Amino acid sequence: MRYETERLLVRPTSFDDASFILQLMNTPKWLANIGDRKVRTEADAKQYITEKMLPQLNSHGYSNCTIIIKTSQQKIGTCGLYHRDGLDHADIGFALLPEFEGKGFAFEAASQMIKLGFDKYRLPQISAITTKENLASQKLILALGLHFDKIINIPNDPEDLLLYHIFNKP
Repeated sequence: MRYETERLLVRPTSFDDASFILQLMNTPKWLANIGDRKVRTEADAKQYITEKMLPQLNSHGYSNCTIIIKTSQQKIGTCGLYHRDGLDHADIGFALLPEFEGKGFAFEAASQMIKLGFDKYRLPQISAITTKENLASQKLILALGLHFDKIINIPNDPEDLLLYHIFNKP
């Protein structure tokens, strides 16, 4: 599931990324828009990678990936396809460290992730969910070609979420 774009290297998240995942998962936007996953130490991050990311990678071939700038080798965010309770199709997700937002990196990584989902994994549809307040995510989701479907709730989360989708073209 490793791929490169013009500026980025995107590869499955591993234990080597634990300190980066700890940093990313505790940024204000992650906490506000994705939620508090109670990752407070590098050991917590390794446990999260073990319990949440690697099983999906092993069972589906895709999961959370770390986004790295090719020229500097700096880790700047994550992007991936996920199976989530309450959704019928793989869900695309993305997050960047604040200093790398607004530079096109998330679009670059996510557009290739969608292509990979359709071309390599033959997914019939890819979904995206976000909160009503997360306007930046909504803008990116629409730029990626997804279309708003409806407002949903997923198990164990009372918040209304906006559901988007894009279909694989035969």
